[in-house]
Amino acid sequence: MKLPFRRRKAAPPPAPARSPLAPDSFTTHDQTMRLLFNARSGDGVRLAGEMSVAELPGLLADIAISPVEVIEPLAADAQNASPRIVMPDQALHWINARHGHSPTARHALYVLETLDTIDPAFETVALARLHGDLDSDGIPRFDAIVGGLVSYWDETTGELILRPVVAWGGEGTRGDLDRIAQRLLARLMSSILSSQGAHGLHVTERPVAGGGARTCGHCGFPTLDPAARYCPKCGMRQG
Repeated sequence: MKLPFRRRKAAPPPAPARSPLAPDSFTTHDQTMRLLFNARSGDGVRLAGEMSVAELPGLLADIAISPVEVIEPLAADAQNASPRIVMPDQALHWINARHGHSPTARHALYVLETLDTIDPAFETVALARLHGDLDSDGIPRFDAIVGGLVSYWDETTGELILRPVVAWGGEGTRGDLDRIAQRLLARLMSSILSSQGAHGLHVTERPVAGGGARTCGHCGFPTLDPAARYCPKCGMRQG
């Protein structure tokens, strides 16, 4: 019986030589998102008499195209709240403090606080949408303008200081927004100046919140200056 002939398997051919890969020869894939936020505010106006923050929505009645929200200063236990996602503790406090407001108010507060246009520690803000539309989630579009009036109490005289503020921005740009924002800011200022008790501009720098030597006996806010006679947060006279 003949045995079958078995051939020896041929060795595989050598792999072709490969040229070395240059460091700059690969393809890159770029991802880009540009966010641009803007805010603009005017000088403060001194208001004498019995003007209170409860009357702020009335000054916006002819300008606002959404309900006006009056947002009080942050409570003492939320003074470190900040809309900075890189600081998780501050961001969580900010979300807890602001979650009850409307999307329009949250958007406005996010822009204004990020740009340090307002100080939420002692300033009361009346906010509304002043121009533009909302997106499908009910948030102001990048070409919508939000804003209103910012108030605090003068530490020396106890008078209410009002100033106008507008903000806009997001993922997109429009060339005419700056002109529209300036026109809205002028309307806000005219509304303040036409209110009862307005008697002059307040052009000095607004106070910066910080721990002072004393605290207000009414709201517990730390005074900014030991010589302050009124609390900038609640307007109560200091003893």
